[in-house]
Amino acid sequence: MEKAKVYFTKEITPQAVVRMYEAMGVKLPGRVAVKLHSGEVGNQNFLRPDFLAPMVAHVEGTIVECNTAYEGKRDTTEAHWETMKLHGWTDIAKVDILDEEGEIELAIPEGQKIRKNYVGKHIENYDSLLVLSHFKGHPMGGFGGALKNISIGLASSHGKAYIHGVGDVNAFWTSDHDSFLESMADASKSVMDYFGGKIAFVNIMKNMSVDCDCCAVAEDPAMGDVGILASLDPVALDQACLDLVYASKDPGRDHLLERIESRNGVHTVEAAAKIGVGSREYQLVEL
Repeated sequence: MEKAKVYFTKEITPQAVVRMYEAMGVKLPGRVAVKLHSGEVGNQNFLRPDFLAPMVAHVEGTIVECNTAYEGKRDTTEAHWETMKLHGWTDIAKVDILDEEGEIELAIPEGQKIRKNYVGKHIENYDSLLVLSHFKGHPMGGFGGALKNISIGLASSHGKAYIHGVGDVNAFWTSDHDSFLESMADASKSVMDYFGGKIAFVNIMKNMSVDCDCCAVAEDPAMGDVGILASLDPVALDQACLDLVYASKDPGRDHLLERIESRNGVHTVEAAAKIGVGSREYQLVEL
């Protein structure tokens, strides 16, 4: 079986994002949802609209997000819209808060920890999905990339609590950690199945703090920028990003790795591969 292709460039520009998308040889059909991270108010590391605007325009996409399940400036639809406007996302494209009018349930027959996933109801309005992920560390997941962006990222506010709590929203902060990572993998499978191959992924290894863009007060990056990667396989893509961090000679690398390893971050990739979300085996194609 042919290995998944992961395309890689060291160039980090808005135009390079578009080129990496084109390298995959895919044309996403119909109405394209573009999932990215709106950035918590106060965060200094999230990717800005001017960096992603050419890519969103290239697919004539609508930027989509879902409300958070914790306090902040994105935990209600009203507050999230204000943040979208404040950060300039509404200036570059149409924006849709997917769970503004509720949620739908997606089944996960192969789920290891959860058998259903709750995503924003407006996902029904789209034919395909482009996932633009800022690869960086994360306080709970160890790292955030493509898999986190389609699991926690596309889950409704209630759905986020459901994944975090491994099926029990009351166990948001107290669930078994590896089970939480496996639940993220389960949720990613439901989204892959929902779009049935009409989905593409770009990971941007820039501003790689140990903290997520969801943190209002985030640590400055210790490790330098690496590049942009793209693939149709989110497991291969996240694995390739992890491998590039391990292979780096950057003195700040160990700080990021400590965050990833202390949270067993690779387990999300392992769990996703186990249930067929994608493959950890890949061919890196440098452009």
